[in-house]
Amino acid sequence: MMRRKHAFSFDDLTGRPPAAPEHVCDKEGCHKAGEFRAPKDRTLSDYYWFCLEHVQEYNAQWDFYQGMSPLEIEEELKQDVCWQRPTWKLGERAGIDPTMFADPLGIRKEAFGDSADPAASMRADASASHMDPALVAAAKVLEVGFPLDMKDVRRSYKRLAKLYHPDSNGGDKASEEKFKDVTQAYRLIVSVLEVKRQG
Repeated sequence: MMRRKHAFSFDDLTGRPPAAPEHVCDKEGCHKAGEFRAPKDRTLSDYYWFCLEHVQEYNAQWDFYQGMSPLEIEEELKQDVCWQRPTWKLGERAGIDPTMFADPLGIRKEAFGDSADPAASMRADASASHMDPALVAAAKVLEVGFPLDMKDVRRSYKRLAKLYHPDSNGGDKASEEKFKDVTQAYRLIVSVLEVKRQG
């Protein structure tokens, strides 16, 4: 906690007598120059000035947490982790202000498409949570979101089927399994959408 006021002066080279010290050591009875500052308390807003000997003595007995209870110390340490700034649990503030994720210039949409809209993503997650887990898993395999749209499902299926088709991958077993998953997911989603359309 010590800081030296003046370590070197060009006056030392000129032969002029050194200027009177700016501070005298705050230790009672000491008349040496107070070159090192040390905080008076936890607020770190007011300081003592000590000579080297007395600042070392002061630092040896300094306790930032003096006078605080164990609970107060623990709280202080928690606050130090985030530089004394307020924090919230992950996702806690997402529902408070809908404009928090606003993108008035459309940069996210331009870069990532409609899936970049966090509000839409949150709505999709909420609606998906009330659905059949098999349908949710199938949508994930086909890389489509809710609400399901037949055009999007077909487009995604064509892209993934072409990507994982065994003929495109030299008979690679992992790709073949992925192709089967994509086909099965597509059939399930189409059957559900057909039932919904007829109902």
